[in-house]
Amino acid sequence: MKGFSPQVAIGIGTLALGAGLGVGAIGISSDAGYSGVGPNFLPWVIGGMLLLCGILLIREALTGGYRNMEEPSGAASGHWAGFAWVSAGILLNAILITTIGFILSCALCFVLAVRGFKSAEDRLDLGLRALAVDTAIGFAIAAPVYWMFSQLLAINLPGLTSTGWI
Repeated sequence: MKGFSPQVAIGIGTLALGAGLGVGAIGISSDAGYSGVGPNFLPWVIGGMLLLCGILLIREALTGGYRNMEEPSGAASGHWAGFAWVSAGILLNAILITTIGFILSCALCFVLAVRGFKSAEDRLDLGLRALAVDTAIGFAIAAPVYWMFSQLLAINLPGLTSTGWI
């Protein structure tokens, strides 16, 4: 097919995603909730916007779009060691969140993700000081998020103790 390119494929994928969201929204009850808006409203809006974006992406690609696109930066292939660090962080977070609680599992996820990103930049430091700094930053991010959700919004997140503070 003339004009078919990876950019057209992205547009088609965006169209498919929007259509899939629309099909999924059909199965959601439309009973009006707060302010007359039902639970299927947002999926319909997002699905419609994805369809519009998909159409615009395809039009742009087929009419010679992406003309001024810069050459991509970075390596020609993915950095597998960094991918492994980040994947381990996400998977361990999912596995451990109900065992060690939200704060500890998210801090661990942060530490491993930072290792992955720094590894991809050839700046990986496996020293104790770097581990301590990354862990402290992970706690500094995860703890306020946990406390905001559990204490202020009354949304139950897995905690290490039953006090609701860690």
